[in-house]
Amino acid sequence: MLPPYNSKVFSVQDSVPNRKLYCETMSQLIKEKDGIDHYLEVNFKGLSKEEVAAYRNSYKKTICVDMLQDGYHKSFTELFALMEKWDALREAARVRSIFWLQRPLEEQPDKLDHFYYYLTRAEVAERKEFFEDVYNNLYALACYFNHSEDKWVRNHFYERCFQIAQLIKVDGGKKEAEARGHMGLLFEEEGQLLEAAEHYEAFHQLTQGRIWKDETGRFLNLLASESLLRIYRLLADKMLENKDYKQAIRILIKASEIAQEGNNKKMEGEASYYLGLAHLAAGEYETALAVLNTYSEISTDLDDELGLGRAYEAIAKVLQSQGEMTEAIKYLKQVVKILRNNFQFLDAVKASTMLGDIYNEKGYYNKASAYFQQAFDTTTELTNIPLMEETKVHYGIAKAHQMMLTINNYIESADLTSLDYLLSWKESRSNITPDPVTRESRKATLASLYETSEHLEELSGFPDNVQKNET
Repeated sequence: MLPPYNSKVFSVQDSVPNRKLYCETMSQLIKEKDGIDHYLEVNFKGLSKEEVAAYRNSYKKTICVDMLQDGYHKSFTELFALMEKWDALREAARVRSIFWLQRPLEEQPDKLDHFYYYLTRAEVAERKEFFEDVYNNLYALACYFNHSEDKWVRNHFYERCFQIAQLIKVDGGKKEAEARGHMGLLFEEEGQLLEAAEHYEAFHQLTQGRIWKDETGRFLNLLASESLLRIYRLLADKMLENKDYKQAIRILIKASEIAQEGNNKKMEGEASYYLGLAHLAAGEYETALAVLNTYSEISTDLDDELGLGRAYEAIAKVLQSQGEMTEAIKYLKQVVKILRNNFQFLDAVKASTMLGDIYNEKGYYNKASAYFQQAFDTTTELTNIPLMEETKVHYGIAKAHQMMLTINNYIESADLTSLDYLLSWKESRSNITPDPVTRESRKATLASLYETSEHLEELSGFPDNVQKNET
């Protein structure tokens, strides 16, 4: 727009050349505008108002206008509400973090196109009461927005699918079953476990005796069973944290029964494993052993080595709680072997540490040091710094115990050879070697045997109920 002429710009004192310069500038601007108008008239003749608006407006506004002009008022209302929430969430995240990278919706035309295409198709189908088509279009949107930054959009369409699914009466309840599963997942991700369990139970009930499959070819009944067992396990974990053992065992027994009904041995074994751990936490050791032995048998039948390793580790914990250290060690040694053969090194570190703890507690410091060193070396190879620091502490304690017992033996021997060993160690502060010569002292003899003879430890077995004689 050209600036209006203002007579006040020039005072009486202004010179004629200044007035002339202003007039020439205004004349040039008018000529340029006339040239632009002529160019538009020649080259863009016939543009409608809608085409001009599409050029001038943002793509988001154009989509909204098209919806209204085409009569999709319900689609526009839903899209507009989603846009407002999108902007609100984006602004809230921007305030919380400078690393917020979510782009505005108007900069993502593909998403806007999906909104327009599927929302309008769903609205047309709803007018005709073709509710299955409505469901399919809304579910397509839910799948499209199944990304971490857009999950709230996905959840919105999961809820819409659930509402529509209850209106479908011609498929025997399949769409409702699918929608129940999606709602269960929605609540599970939000941490609302009881609400999730309610939907998963309905999902499982609707699919019983059916051979329905999802879009990936998986049987819905199997998916429902897996989802229900998973949520029961999460609920049981919460109960165990609150020391509500009876309720946790009750819900895990229910999970085990569901797994048995599904005729899926792997799922049945998993249910037995978690039930066994619950009995262990409750102090019901005999029951825990029986249930965990069932899991080990199932794992053996399925040739599932990792499952067998988990079963053996849990059984070892039960035996350790009962004071049956010899049997616990046997199982743990098998666990370490299985895990290393299957390259599960982090779990092998855990099992080696358990073995080291048992040996260290009973005074078998050589063996304790060996297993702690094995765990430490593994964490060093894996460059797992936090775990490496933890195993290093265990290893250091066991080595200190080992050295302490040896030094005590030398002190109690009270002979020149022992004194030479002690003085030599004090000067160098290196590893001190136990004296292989048999002492007259019974205590020294026992200590020497414990510390120097791995063979005698194996022959005598692990003394679960034998206490060392300190006299």
